[in-house]
Parts: sequence; C-alpha cells; structure tokens
Amino acid sequence: MADIKTIDELDAAGKRVLVRVDFNVPVKDGVVTDDTRIRAALPTIEKLVAQGARVILMSHLGRPAGEGFEEAFTLRPAALRLAELLGKAVVFATDTVGPDAQAKAAALGDGDVLVVENLRFDKREKKNDSAFCKELAQLGEAYVNDAFGTAHRAHASTAGVAALLPAFAGYLMQREVGTLTGMLEDPKRPFVAILGGSKVSDKIKVIDALMDKCDTLIIGGGMCFTFLLAQGKAVGSSLKEEDWVERAAAMMAKAEERGVKLLLPVDVVCADRFAEDAETVTVSVDDIPDGMMGLDIGPKTAKLYADAVAEAGTVFWNGPMGVFEMQPFEAGTKAVAEAVAANADADTIIGGGDSVAAVNKFDLADQMTFISTGGGASMELVQGEALPGVEALK
Repeated sequence: MADIKTIDELDAAGKRVLVRVDFNVPVKDGVVTDDTRIRAALPTIEKLVAQGARVILMSHLGRPAGEGFEEAFTLRPAALRLAELLGKAVVFATDTVGPDAQAKAAALGDGDVLVVENLRFDKREKKNDSAFCKELAQLGEAYVNDAFGTAHRAHASTAGVAALLPAFAGYLMQREVGTLTGMLEDPKRPFVAILGGSKVSDKIKVIDALMDKCDTLIIGGGMCFTFLLAQGKAVGSSLKEEDWVERAAAMMAKAEERGVKLLLPVDVVCADRFAEDAETVTVSVDDIPDGMMGLDIGPKTAKLYADAVAEAGTVFWNGPMGVFEMQPFEAGTKAVAEAVAANADADTIIGGGDSVAAVNKFDLADQMTFISTGGGASMELVQGEALPGVEALK
C-alpha cells in the first residue's frame, strides 16, 4: 500500500474525521448478535480518539429500500454496542447528512465519537451521487476508509467522498489489503488454496487467478459436482451447472499443465432431500445414486484435504465444503477448519463470507492467522481486480 496515505500520517488532533466503517452486523430484537466487524474497527477508532480527533462514523446496514428511515435497519444498536466496547459515550444522529447529523458533528469535542444513521437510507449513497458526496464531506475535515468489506463498491461513502477530503486508510483496511496482496505476491510455500461454495460460475475468476499462484487447489462444496461431471461421473440430483462443465474440464487441464495439484472429492455424503432429517448415505464419487444429492465431502476426502493442508506454508480458504449449517452435513467443513487451525506454522487466511461463519461455528477463529472481514472484496482482490474503495485512496 505504498501509494496510499495511512492513518499514521494523519494529524487528527481537534479535527472532525469522517470514517467509513463496516458496521453491517446482524441485529435481532434491537441487539447486535455478532460484533466481529465492530471490534475490527476498534484500533482505528481508538487511535483517533486518543489523538483527540472528533470522530464521525458512517456505515450501511442491510438492504433498505433507500427511501428513508426503516426501523429494521437502524444503526442505533451498532452505536450502542460500540459504546460498550469503547467504554465511553457514543453520540447517535437520527439522520445521515441532515440537520441532526450536522448539529451533532458541529458540537463534538476532542475525542468524542458520533455515529450517523444508515447511509443506505438515502438512495444517493449507492449511486455515488455527487451532491450526496458533498453533503458527507461537509461533516468532516479528513476522511478515513476502514471498511474493507465494502471496498469493492464505488459508493459515495467509499469512493466519492475520498476525492473531496484528505483521504487515508485505516488500520483494518491496511491489514486486509496488505495481507491478501502479500499472500498473492510472496506466499510461503507450498501455497494451498481451498475453494468451496455452491457454484463454479461464482468462483471461476478466483480459480483462474489462484491457478497462477498456488501449488495445490482444493475444491469442495456444491461446485465440485460440475468438476465431477467434467470427469464423466454421474452426480445424481446434486447441484450442477451443465453450461460450466466444459470450463471446469479446461481448468483441470490448465492445472495439469501448470503442475498445480487439483484435489477433488473421492467420496461424498448424499441425501435424498435437502433437509436436516434426510436419509443419508456416504458413497464413492463413482457411485452417487440417482435421485440423491451430495451435500458434503466424505471422510476419505476430508482426510485427503487435511493431509494437504498439514503440509502447507500458506493456506487461503474461501467457501464451505458442504451444507455446514445442517448437522449431518457439517463434518467435511469442520475437518477442513480443524486442519487449517492445526497448522500453526502456516499463514492461514480465511477469505470472508461463509468460511468465517464456519470458523466461528467450530470455535477456531483465534487459531487462524488472519480472517478477512470482506467476502466479496477479498474475492475481487484475489482475482486481481482494482477495488474502488482502495483506488480512491491513492
């Protein structure tokens, strides 16, 4: 991030600093149920508070219609949780750029913290509307982006406003970009990439990009069945993308050509329907019954994958091995998560999304080197795309 100014270069004392954070957290009955993203922003917020900045935090939460206030998506619960974590009062504005936000921003003292209401209550946020950018910029005298999770979106709060104020990267943004680019540019070998999830079409660019970087590529989740089809196997009623079979075959050929070890399941857990209480059977990938669907990798595959992970110097993992939310189909994802956690010598990087949920479910988060807060953003960075939120800071 050599061409980006960081928060350490910002003299924030006495200044109103507008900070884009990612407080898009799950809320139930007005209470935050997972505060991971709020905690991730604390180093940046605490640094600014300690410097005597007047901190103004902005974020989106959920997917409101953009037509004004919606109780289900208010940021107030996030502001309350932040106050508990900081151990100090946090002011909350009931609008984003309106009279309440303006008055409360103007009234801040050194070291005070203000959270303004959900950016996406205003449809101009997602349009990167120039007037909205100006209204946001008027709240602060400097801008810090610490929301890596939204860095792949060219919105007013992530891109537009950065052009109007002196702009800096927060600690979380620095760490995310630094870790992921470092992994791609100079990984400790062997570099093992584990990709799961339901569709090949969602991951094709990532597979392509990693094929040039990694030594071993492990495929799990629903997308493995498209690869098995490409090998000429019958996959029953498993999830498959017929129009991606040819592309999957080309990927396997490319792996062979590059000397990349491509690991696919050798056995799977099949069910007669997509349900917790379904009838299940564990079979070789050559014997998937007609009318049954594969919902997890089998124990032989889990061992094969775990052995590959055990030898790795760097592990990048994005996407579960099966439907880990259902107990009968969690074993494959759990085995991979445990193998990644057990390799204490490797750089282990969890690339956002469902993999983070899995690592948390199996209580292994503290044993990983790095957990990305941005699923979509981390994938786009890995596949070599420029992130608008990062570009805007250059």
